[in-house]
Amino acid sequence: MGIFDKIKNAIWGADEAAPAAEPLKPAAPVSASAAPASNPTPIPSATPSSGPVDITPILDAAVKKSGQKLDWRKSIVDLMKALDLDSSLTARKELAAELHYTGDTNDSATMNVWLHKALMKKLAENGGKVPADLAD
Repeated sequence: MGIFDKIKNAIWGADEAAPAAEPLKPAAPVSASAAPASNPTPIPSATPSSGPVDITPILDAAVKKSGQKLDWRKSIVDLMKALDLDSSLTARKELAAELHYTGDTNDSATMNVWLHKALMKKLAENGGKVPADLAD
């Protein structure tokens, strides 16, 4: 699984952050003693077919849960930290390759700005509702 898929899965699967955006993975089996089969609880879907997944409340909740002062709206490193993903230069270079960055990966400041914009665009293309001020 690539870095982009890890980011997407962390956002789409952040069920604690946004109750309407449940994970894409199948629900765990329920034991016979846990809940009556006659009254199953519907599980909302976060698939793009059910509408865009609003990333703002999910990422805001992830930042709050992290307990750190992170600015996911401006920093690719902070966004990855909020999602509890590897934000190392190596991981960001891997993400840059996935998103077809053609600049100098040794210029991490320029690469990071590009990565953040490219990630927002890619999330929007994959069913994410990205804040208007971040969608270029």
